[in-house]
Amino acid sequence: MKPTPDSHLGAFLRARRAQLTPQECGLPETDSGRRVAGLRREEVARLAAISVDYYTRLEQGRVRASASVLVTLVRALRLDDDQKQYLYHLAGQSNARPRRRRPAQRVRPPMRRLLDQLTEAPALVLGKRLDVLAWNPAAAALYTDFQALDPGRRNYVDLLFTDPVVRALHQDWEHDARDAVAALRMEAAADPDDPELARLVGELSLKDADFRTWWAEHRVSGAGYGTKRYRHALVGDLTLDCDTWASPDGSGQRLMVLTAEPGSPSHDALRILASWTSRVPGDAHMEDTSR
Repeated sequence: MKPTPDSHLGAFLRARRAQLTPQECGLPETDSGRRVAGLRREEVARLAAISVDYYTRLEQGRVRASASVLVTLVRALRLDDDQKQYLYHLAGQSNARPRRRRPAQRVRPPMRRLLDQLTEAPALVLGKRLDVLAWNPAAAALYTDFQALDPGRRNYVDLLFTDPVVRALHQDWEHDARDAVAALRMEAAADPDDPELARLVGELSLKDADFRTWWAEHRVSGAGYGTKRYRHALVGDLTLDCDTWASPDGSGQRLMVLTAEPGSPSHDALRILASWTSRVPGDAHMEDTSR
């Protein structure tokens, strides 16, 4: 029987994973008696944040890889430029249409005005992929100095998993992080071929085992409200209501506002934060327009 293009792709995937070790890919060595050279299918699937069954069918030539899966496989298998080109050629996408550049995300003027008028309540404008597009001083005081971050790291999910200060701030980190992953899954459903989303998922899958596991669960959530508990280095414990409103223009932008019951200790703590930020120069910052 004549080999099909998909069978050639499967052969390349098998050969490439045989060339890698768990240590090279940031995975722990689970045992010393591995029966196969290189990575197991399960390990590649974890690194690529896809199911083992889906990856197995890819190797067996029974399913075609989507553009977003190819991006994660490039990262998971640590392909160089030539290998990447070869992978895309085998997948039948070597002559695919050029990658469409997404327009830069810009905060809508009404969102900007709302940020300017919120003085005690921490507030963020979240864009696609949960990118942090803008923030008020209270949000910077609660979370982190967004202005000091590289624009590529101003992402709510990335900070939850990779920034030690932001991670430690959340008393219920696992609950909040799982919710964030579920929200990111909703983003993936809306734009599955977004290259920046694929890059974010690929990087977090390599860096964090919890993210790999939760992303593979395909849990989704579009909840726009909830309660968050924080432990802040300056003002101590806070219990805040978190409400998110979507922009009606279809831009995907959302305003996230954190408030506390008037007269509560958390409300007093927010007032202390607001008083502290009023003595620090700066106002609501502009969004990152490079992506």
